[in-house]
Amino acid sequence: MTRLSPDAPWSTPDDDAWCPCTSGDPYGACCGPLHRGDAAAPTAERLMRSRFAAYARGDAAYLARSWHASTRPGEIDLDPSVRWFRLTIHRTALGGPDDATGVVDFEASFRHDGERGRQREASRFVRQAGSWVYLDAL
Repeated sequence: MTRLSPDAPWSTPDDDAWCPCTSGDPYGACCGPLHRGDAAAPTAERLMRSRFAAYARGDAAYLARSWHASTRPGEIDLDPSVRWFRLTIHRTALGGPDDATGVVDFEASFRHDGERGRQREASRFVRQAGSWVYLDAL
């Protein structure tokens, strides 16, 4: 299977390629069905992983669909010079299949203008009409 390179251009991975969310699973069995709208994330962590993969792919439409309407920006501008390539989940609080809210503490690695960087964030998620959505950063 192919891996996402920090220097690779935005693209839709083949279903057999490693998922950009760094779960170790193939894209077609991981975030692909969520991005296509064929499945919903069962947990806040799965939604976080699918959103990271959407950033890695440049999929602003999925980011908008998975963002709570009260905090979603009017337009999502993704910088094509930023390459997201690794996600590390540090901890989760709630966010399970039977929870209404959840927090995912993560670190995302990226490359921008030839320099590597990391972003650490604790994100809040809520259920909206039975589906997990990103609310905001703590």
